[in-house]
Amino acid sequence: MSDSEATSGEGVGEAVGRTVRAMRSAHGWSLDQLAARSGVSKGVLVALEQGRGNPNLGTLIRISEALGVALTRLVQVEEEPLVQLFPPERHVVLWRGPAGGMGTLLGGSDPRPSIELWKWELSPGEQRGSEAHSSGTREIVYVEEGTLTLSVDGHRHTLATGTAGVFAGDRPHAYANDGELPCCYVLAVMDL
Repeated sequence: MSDSEATSGEGVGEAVGRTVRAMRSAHGWSLDQLAARSGVSKGVLVALEQGRGNPNLGTLIRISEALGVALTRLVQVEEEPLVQLFPPERHVVLWRGPAGGMGTLLGGSDPRPSIELWKWELSPGEQRGSEAHSSGTREIVYVEEGTLTLSVDGHRHTLATGTAGVFAGDRPHAYANDGELPCCYVLAVMDL
């Protein structure tokens, strides 16, 4: 490997190692699995994750493609903050129902696997349908107030106040308020 092919700069090796290790773990892959998917030897990956590696551009590209991320994501020197805050002014209403309900995205993470946190309000009679998300997506819902009718792949479930439910978000699903009082619930979506 020539000097022109090697990554340079203080902290880049550590940043690459930290990022690769975190993303591999997030995928649930062993070192052997990442090696097989990327075509990079396990020994190179071990050294890289320990911050001892000085990989060439081709190696970094193979690893980024295997992890499904942009090359720039691997070489970011800045560490992500331990806590990312989403104050109220960053919350975004992304759905408004015909009777005044709304779906508000409170915050989320990126890249994949990602998680989103939502606050939903459904007025009586309102329904919000959703197509199936990408394969492996899971959702968890918690009803704070009212009664929620959750339909997943054609099966209906009634969730009363205080009830939580976990389900496969990679199937068609819908949320409805079939009651006479408003329904408020919190929803987390994990997209693997």
